[in-house]
Amino acid sequence: MADASHGHTPAAWTGVIIAFIGFIVGGAFMVMGSVAGFWAGMALLALAAVVGGVMHLAGMGKPRRAELQLPHVAAGAPQAAGSEA
Repeated sequence: MADASHGHTPAAWTGVIIAFIGFIVGGAFMVMGSVAGFWAGMALLALAAVVGGVMHLAGMGKPRRAELQLPHVAAGAPQAAGSEA
C-alpha cells in the first residue's frame, strides 16, 4: 500500500528537505533583519524545486501513470454529441 502513497521517493524527500532548510534560513535571517540572508533562503527554495525535478527526471521520482488507452471508434458508428473525430 505504500507504493500507492504519494511522495515517498528520493526525489520528493530531497526536495522537501532542501525546501525546509530554505524556509529555516529565510525565516531566521528575516527575523535578524538580514536581507541578503533572507534571499539566500529563498534561493534554497528555488534550488529545492530544481533538484527535485532533476531527480524525478533521472528516474528517482514516482513514475507517471500510463496514458489512458481509449478503444478505437468503428467507422460509421454514432458518436456522442460534442465529440469530434
